[in-house]
Amino acid sequence: MMDESIDWRKIIKKEARGIDDYDLGEVQKFDDQFVVTEKGLFDKDKFYVPREKAFIFDGDKLWFEVTKHDATIYKHD
Repeated sequence: MMDESIDWRKIIKKEARGIDDYDLGEVQKFDDQFVVTEKGLFDKDKFYVPREKAFIFDGDKLWFEVTKHDATIYKHD
């Protein structure tokens, strides 16, 4: 249920959160299919979250319909 009212140009360097406020890190980039986030200072986890999972951007955080378990599927090295 992607919200087309999200201003995608403003999500870079913003926090990404999932269900239950799960921390998905900081938005690095996006394309037509994915939003790429990075979490961590040294050993960075990178997530490629399907763009359609984003449902709201409140100006500070981009919220996804993603659980902590779902995030393991989207995590890449």
